[in-house]
Amino acid sequence: MLSIFSKEFKSYFYSATGYVFMGVFLFICGLFFANYNIIPGSSAYSSVLSSITFIFLILVPIITMKLLAEERHQKTDQLLLTSPLSVSEIVIGKYLASVALFLVTLAITILYPVILSAYGKLPVGEIAASYIGFTLMGAAFISIGVFVSSLTENQVVAAVSSFGILLLIWIIDWIQQGLPSGAKAGLVFAAILVLGMAFIVYTSTKNIVIPAAIAVAGAAAIIVLYVKKAALFEGLLPKFFRWFSLLNRYENFGSGVLDVSSIVYYITFNIAFIFLAIQMIEKRRWS
Repeated sequence: MLSIFSKEFKSYFYSATGYVFMGVFLFICGLFFANYNIIPGSSAYSSVLSSITFIFLILVPIITMKLLAEERHQKTDQLLLTSPLSVSEIVIGKYLASVALFLVTLAITILYPVILSAYGKLPVGEIAASYIGFTLMGAAFISIGVFVSSLTENQVVAAVSSFGILLLIWIIDWIQQGLPSGAKAGLVFAAILVLGMAFIVYTSTKNIVIPAAIAVAGAAAIIVLYVKKAALFEGLLPKFFRWFSLLNRYENFGSGVLDVSSIVYYITFNIAFIFLAIQMIEKRRWS
């Protein structure tokens, strides 16, 4: 895995990708730093990180689009898959290389609060929590990009698809405000979730028995719950989207609060999408 990590990390600087990512990230961060802190003379540095979350929409597709799609396009994926390395090691190595590039770039921005500290006292705890949350959120966005890259051999398609999914996640808080909150809407949504889970299991196993059992058991459980206590389904749709929101979970970090549930959520989110990427490659490997 270390060899994959090293190769991918160095490749960012053999091409313009790494320099573009770092340059754009630092430029935008510096712009907001000047506008929010230097010009008004404010020490509220956490607001800078909270305001540049949109940067992931632009830059994550750039650093993840080639990770797996390029290997497939150039047919070098077959060499990797027949090497002593497992698929998990390959995917995780590539993912960690992207995260490392992000972390190196983010580390440079620590100079900004250091500069501010020369002119007054800073809320160190709040800034540290903001950096932790920002790091976790960035890693989560990158995991989505890695997963999308595993679905196609076209880098442009991977980049555009990643941008679309990241945009959807970024505006999910706005979307959930207009969603129906009635019990019937919650019932339909719960049924869709069960069918979606059954479909994912089927595509992974190609065995109709297990997904059929999941669908039947899930449908039965939903019907029983709805008959006994329909109120459980009220507001399920907007609550689910609010719970799924990556940005919403960052708010506590931006306020200086280390939310354990959000940390666990971000880590689980990362693991889930990396697992899906591994499964997609494994499926293609044996098909």
